[in-house]
Amino acid sequence: MFRTHNNIPPINPLNHTHTNTPSTFCFKASAASPSFSTQIFQTMAEHDVITPLLSNHALSQPSDKPQVIITVDGDGCSDQRFPDRPTNQNGQTNNTELGIENPFEFLGASRIHVPPTCTIDPFRNHTPRIEGVYEWLKILVCVPIAILRLLLFGLSLLVGYLATKFALHGWKDKQNPMPKWRCRLMWVTRICARCILFSFGYHWIKRRGRPAPRETAPIVVSNHVSYIEPIFFFYELFPTIVASESHDSIPVVGTIIRAMQVIYVNRFSPSSRKHAVSEIKRKASSGRFPRLLLFPEGTTTNGRLLMSFQLGAFIPGYPIQPVVVRYPYVHFDQSWGNIALAKLMFRMFTQFHNFMEVEYLPVISTLENQKENAVRFAEKTGHAIATSLNVMKTSYSYGDFMLLAKASESKQENPRLYMVEMAMVESMFHLSGMEAVDFLDTFLSMKPDTSGHVKIDDFFRVLRLKVCSFTERIFGLLDVEKRGEITFKQFLFWSAHVLKKPLFRQACEFAFNKCLTDGNQYISEQELGDSIKLSIPNLEHYEIHDLANLFDDDHDGRISREDFVACLRRNPLLIALFSPLLIHKNFQPSLKEVV
Repeated sequence: MFRTHNNIPPINPLNHTHTNTPSTFCFKASAASPSFSTQIFQTMAEHDVITPLLSNHALSQPSDKPQVIITVDGDGCSDQRFPDRPTNQNGQTNNTELGIENPFEFLGASRIHVPPTCTIDPFRNHTPRIEGVYEWLKILVCVPIAILRLLLFGLSLLVGYLATKFALHGWKDKQNPMPKWRCRLMWVTRICARCILFSFGYHWIKRRGRPAPRETAPIVVSNHVSYIEPIFFFYELFPTIVASESHDSIPVVGTIIRAMQVIYVNRFSPSSRKHAVSEIKRKASSGRFPRLLLFPEGTTTNGRLLMSFQLGAFIPGYPIQPVVVRYPYVHFDQSWGNIALAKLMFRMFTQFHNFMEVEYLPVISTLENQKENAVRFAEKTGHAIATSLNVMKTSYSYGDFMLLAKASESKQENPRLYMVEMAMVESMFHLSGMEAVDFLDTFLSMKPDTSGHVKIDDFFRVLRLKVCSFTERIFGLLDVEKRGEITFKQFLFWSAHVLKKPLFRQACEFAFNKCLTDGNQYISEQELGDSIKLSIPNLEHYEIHDLANLFDDDHDGRISREDFVACLRRNPLLIALFSPLLIHKNFQPSLKEVV
């Protein structure tokens, strides 16, 4: 297949006339006629690029012999692909693109590179099912032992809970360190924690290195593989931890967590995250508080890679001691991945012994002669942990776990296809995990296939777009592989790229104002259709109605400014529909106005 250069209009060898629309033409030649082939190559050698390759005499000769068809595309977007594309009286595709190659260029949104998706699943448990004769026999043998372990677990949890309730009774000054006599009572709960580990099959735990003194390293960070690590560190260090607000409501466990003088954080609230960092700094700077323990990955993984670190532990700039936790295994993966908690506990109860190794690494401090930022500090610490674990450090983050959970909730056959390495996305576009989940919700409504791809027709259906050269150009920017289908990562990257442009909000406001023609504060269906017809001609009434329903965010039958902006924020790619209008109306805002 031969393709013309993007900046050179396609040339029809059967007609000198240049066209503005992508064209497809073919040579029909007799396969059995060598003279015909010879004539083609002689003509190509003798003529320039705008002279017809075949003479009128050659074209007029009929042939009923087998034909060879050579197809030449213009810009990769042919009428054969979309047979229903509206054409004018001359059979040419309607084109009112005003010469717009990239419909988002007026925002400064140039073409972007979408890196390939990492194929490693950080949340996959490698033994989610009981397989093999050995495992089944072991479980049968261990069932009586599991009953005893379960009783030990329940008794230890109960005693620890009662001891903690007694230690917390009457203590109201939670801003100051827990009094020493209350801390001594918590030793009962700490011993119970070790009994719980014993009940789960961790009869002995291999340690390497030692915890640094609290005054040397007030903050400890560790990789996070299972719910076992918090229990171990509770027994070993009795630290102050940073935990999600939702943990406080967990029966029994929530009470024990409170005794650790926990710093609660709502990871989706900027003010809560800021407060948590302030509390980390306050408690790390005071020797009266216990050392702080954080799991900077933010969630559990299968231990085969290291996710991107959140920066809460590193912003204060205090020395940090990294800790590495390993769970060597042959038959049973102990990671808390895509496996239910009850099933994981049952598997732990029915093992002869579960192996666990804890290694305390050397303390890492910021350089005294060079003030390091939190990102660099986190990278150094992550590199130390990844090197000790001998695993790869990735750009996955808690946001990927949210995307995985959303895809699983939507019953996708392969939810891991929708992870995008959110740490990289957040760094590039400053897009939050919640915003990414909203975009995934839109993408899933396009009915992706089992490979996670969305066809162009479903893309148009959800965004209420009519098939034309302009809308194909929008899709073509996402479809970098020219397969007629896109992945969620491509959809997310372009949506975020457009949404986070400094001019995006002002472009939405400008477009709304230019759509208004009667001085009212609401856009009518007719006004919306008239504005969009500059980019999509020949819109039918029902097509305008569908688009109006999409923009009518509160479904009150009219499009307010808030409706208009909210719709474009949910579907930022639709701002391209107004690019001819904005360019025609001289949309030239200054960056000072945007900032």
